[in-house]
Amino acid sequence: MSEVQKALDYAKQNREKFLSNLIEVLKIPSISTDAEFKDEVQRAAEWMADHLKRLGMENVEVMPTEGGHPVVYGDYIKKPGAPTVLVYGHYDVQPADPLELWETGPFEPEVRGDLLFGRGSSDMKGQVLATFSAIEAVMKSGDVPVNLKFLLEGEEEIGSKHLEPFLQKHAEKFKADVSLNPDAGMMGIDMPTITYGLRGLAYFEINVWGPKADLHSGLFGGAVHNPAQVLTELVAKMHDDKGRITLPGYYDSVRPLSEQERADFARLPNDDAHYLEESGVPALWGEDGYTSAERTSARPTLEVNGLLSGWTGPGSKTVLPAKAMAKISCRLVPDQQPAEVYKQMVRFMEENAPKTIKWEVKDLTSSPFAIADLNNPGVKAMHDAMETVWGMRPFYRREGGSIGAVAMLQQICGVESVLVGMGLPSDNVHSPNEHMHLPTWYKGIDAFIHFFYNLG
Repeated sequence: MSEVQKALDYAKQNREKFLSNLIEVLKIPSISTDAEFKDEVQRAAEWMADHLKRLGMENVEVMPTEGGHPVVYGDYIKKPGAPTVLVYGHYDVQPADPLELWETGPFEPEVRGDLLFGRGSSDMKGQVLATFSAIEAVMKSGDVPVNLKFLLEGEEEIGSKHLEPFLQKHAEKFKADVSLNPDAGMMGIDMPTITYGLRGLAYFEINVWGPKADLHSGLFGGAVHNPAQVLTELVAKMHDDKGRITLPGYYDSVRPLSEQERADFARLPNDDAHYLEESGVPALWGEDGYTSAERTSARPTLEVNGLLSGWTGPGSKTVLPAKAMAKISCRLVPDQQPAEVYKQMVRFMEENAPKTIKWEVKDLTSSPFAIADLNNPGVKAMHDAMETVWGMRPFYRREGGSIGAVAMLQQICGVESVLVGMGLPSDNVHSPNEHMHLPTWYKGIDAFIHFFYNLG
């Protein structure tokens, strides 16, 4: 019997054990955004480190970050000349609120039918434990065909805000041939998916000031330019009638989609009907010449995330507000850079803001884009692994959101990521009643087993 088959048999025979391990770590409320749970985040990090030791990993450390939650490291370097896989994951989770909408406690995991309910079951303790389970099966079945390293962080749900300086300090430690990152997901049950691109982010706050204080609209309206009106007119002008963004030079560096990419997008199941059903809007909108799937993942966007001005309480108050504010996010694609987009936003304001007001653009946060080379051996190994387990060619997609660690590993450590996962669109990630579909989870473990052997 081959080592691959031995590993697959081991995984099948130990499903209850693997599930028990996952349930154990799901009980830890490792909510990274709330200081009250700092000790629980630390406890989750220590649980991950202890489990790596139980697997047989070496040089396991719970490494502090500068003022943030720790990073867990471990390695297993036993095969000279073989590829080194850096397994990335995060052990922190989102808050559970609103608690009253949970059918069972968010940190009291429960299996109901084919579903395991609990905060972190899908995002992403379940995905981390799938890699651990696959590695255990491989180790119990003969020689490990690759070298292994681990980077498990506790701040992904708060933007990995201490990870970049940490990686810059320890770049050599995390160098590898490829990173296995299971923090993505699948398009649906029996739709194995490889995510090869993530959009970047540029997030701004625009403030517009007019009078020195709120004014009586009956006394000053018609003589003083209303900051709320000015700001809404400026925001409206940031798109033209074809859905294109009007910041000067915004599209100059945008990398066009290839014919193969557009063919892969056309194959995806999320057509216009999908977006209509999921959003509940009466009609779709967006940049001319592109499908909704392309617009939401492979084209740049500019969205208003919030507007604030004047009187918004109950009843009426005839006020001409002194200021107005908008929060605006731009999702960026290859080869756009957040710093350049900030300059484009400032130029837009310089060219369009009237002299009747004062304004500023605050650069709040940013994240670079990431895109994988589809000829990367890691991508090919995962393609073959998924095709073997699911019996079909995996779907290829770009993700509309951002995962900061992917770009950081690429830019700081020179490590390309293979983005996969067993999470499904129906998993209620970040919402009450988050859950994991266990049959898909078990298939994912098998796919990771094949991945390690394919790559090795």
